[in-house]
Amino acid sequence: MRILRALMVILGLSLALGCGTSHEPGASADANRPRVALVMKSLANEFFKTMEDGARAHQAERAGEYDLLALGIRDEVDVGGQIRLVEQAMAAGIDALVIAPADSKALVSVCQRAQENGIVVVNVDNKLDAEVLAQRQLTIPFVGPDNAAGARLVGSHLAGALAPGDTVAILGGVPGAFNAIERQRGFQEAMQAAGIEVVASQSANWETAKANQVAAALITELPDLDAFLCANDSMALGVVAALRAAGRTGQIKVVGYDNITAIQELIRNRQVFATADQHADQLAVFGIEFALEMLQGGEAPANRETPVDLVTAESLGG
Repeated sequence: MRILRALMVILGLSLALGCGTSHEPGASADANRPRVALVMKSLANEFFKTMEDGARAHQAERAGEYDLLALGIRDEVDVGGQIRLVEQAMAAGIDALVIAPADSKALVSVCQRAQENGIVVVNVDNKLDAEVLAQRQLTIPFVGPDNAAGARLVGSHLAGALAPGDTVAILGGVPGAFNAIERQRGFQEAMQAAGIEVVASQSANWETAKANQVAAALITELPDLDAFLCANDSMALGVVAALRAAGRTGQIKVVGYDNITAIQELIRNRQVFATADQHADQLAVFGIEFALEMLQGGEAPANRETPVDLVTAESLGG
């Protein structure tokens, strides 16, 4: 039964790629058009849904230049599922893989296999582990923001509203993920520079429900807490809900990272203090254009850093 399901998925991927895009079944195939697979993390996270929408819009504008297959896993920690998606896309005959890895180390092996099969591989959003790449003598270009710098930007803005000696908690992403590590580092550096004490630091796996549970416990354990720094906006949403349930809305500041639509109204009404915008709608586009350059030129250009900007109530016109 598992073999049958796998074959059906591969057949579906092949048909999708042969149709021009994965969402236009009436489009005609062109064997000369490169086929690009965008493999993301959880599409339940609005950030990656926005990334997918941006990639689809880009392909629609350049339908004669490449075919697109956009895929995402069921949740942020479904590493095995993401590896299988890459394997299935390879079996379907893609020319390029643009991947936002769920795990910075675990996805290196399947990306190496893709390269060995002549597939151009571009890493976006969450950087593959440099040490593992070096051990395998691999070069996979990264297109994405400086996550530590983005977190420092948000953390420094928060610090301006706090005082030396105030206390904060950090909610991090999946342990071992490069962007989780870098955002943690950026938050910590901003707090240290401002003389603000990090009294708790826990992973909530990028997930709203998990962040809600962790925040609810910390609110009880640390009644004098001044702020939460959340490594993505999905977790910030969970913290806001926990504060609301505890009757502490407005008493503890919250910052996030990603600038998803759901967070913007909370920023305008001051339930979230700030977030970072790494332009999800363009991040996959940057990676796809990078992959197309490589397909045309045959050599990998240098890594490409993409923008990240501070978002506040003032910048949103709130």
